[in-house]
Amino acid sequence: MLVSEFDYHLPAELIARQPLADRAAARMLHLDGKRDVPQDRSFRELPELLRPDDLLVFNNTKVFPARLYGHRSGSRAHKVSDQNPAAKDFLRGQVEVLLTKQLGDSPWDWEALVHPGRKLGVGERVYFGGDASEESHELTAEIVGRGTFGERHLRFDPPPHRANQGRASTPATAKEAVFGDPGVGDSGPVDDFFGVLSRLGHIPLPPYIDRPDTAEDREQYQTVYAKALGSVAAPTAGLHFTPEILERVRQCGIETAELTLHVGLGTFQPVRTQVVEEHKLHTEWFEISPEAAEKIQRARDAGRRIVAVGTTTVRTLEYVASHPFANSGRKDGAPTDADTGITARRGEADIFIYPGFKFQVVGAMLTNFHLPKSTLLMLVSAFAGRESVLRAYEHAVRERYRFYSYGDCMLVE
Repeated sequence: MLVSEFDYHLPAELIARQPLADRAAARMLHLDGKRDVPQDRSFRELPELLRPDDLLVFNNTKVFPARLYGHRSGSRAHKVSDQNPAAKDFLRGQVEVLLTKQLGDSPWDWEALVHPGRKLGVGERVYFGGDASEESHELTAEIVGRGTFGERHLRFDPPPHRANQGRASTPATAKEAVFGDPGVGDSGPVDDFFGVLSRLGHIPLPPYIDRPDTAEDREQYQTVYAKALGSVAAPTAGLHFTPEILERVRQCGIETAELTLHVGLGTFQPVRTQVVEEHKLHTEWFEISPEAAEKIQRARDAGRRIVAVGTTTVRTLEYVASHPFANSGRKDGAPTDADTGITARRGEADIFIYPGFKFQVVGAMLTNFHLPKSTLLMLVSAFAGRESVLRAYEHAVRERYRFYSYGDCMLVE
């Protein structure tokens, strides 16, 4: 299957670069497999379009200000002539770092994308904050390794802790400091790595939004139910929900559940192969709690429909269903019925869903409009059929829907 088969034309003016003032005011294209004719709806109609016995599953991940700007030390750069007055500035040029995944439990080790990548080799040090120099900075990182997808392994130096009012810090409050929650941060316990990120970091808006992030993006590029800090991109289908819509969902008697998948390279990395099957997906961390696992499996056992909010929720559910725990009780290692159920677990998911995939859990999904030739468009095509999805996209272009992260959405069933 060729990647070019998932291409479509999108006029640049249809890319949403700002969110709507009212999250729930988005348009919603309803694609029902029984009709195969897209219907123009409003997102506010969603609670009534769902079935009373549906289970609606959300990804409660929370975006953090993962983009940093700094300067390299020049310690690993190729030397230029001392007679060149710009030599020092050249060797210590500006660096952009996008933190994509925390490695292990330590807040100091991160997977990251760096720019300019060709000039940043292993051993290079990068300074952030202050004058972003060796003499004046708030944060320092060293590039200690390279990854398969062009990413770097960064190891940060622990910033000096600054005691405040004699109160002790905990990892939870340190992470909450990134979003300035009351009683935390500069007016809270101590200023650690995540506290520094709250001041120096930028919300990593996708490049197609094509503008600097603003203070408002810290709230707007975040779902109202976000809890678990760790994503470098929002699960954008969830951006349309408001407390009012969630309350209407409850009033309709629709059960809900939450899981976590921290959005990273696996979701937004481009496809660089010509053949779909040759693309390899990066892993992303996920967790399903005992409560959520019980709700999901109970719905499956009862034959109820499971509606996933966003492609990240789809990937988590289908990964867990298609990668059961090994059954130590069987000598031949074959899974039993108990192994193939949805169970509480955490780990790394790298599932790549494209046409031909057999869905085991998801019966409907809410999703935004995705980039041409992207893995997300392939996932939706696997669920609803490539030709049907591309026809729906052509309809959305004709009807002037707003596309991508801050854009409109689709209900696909």
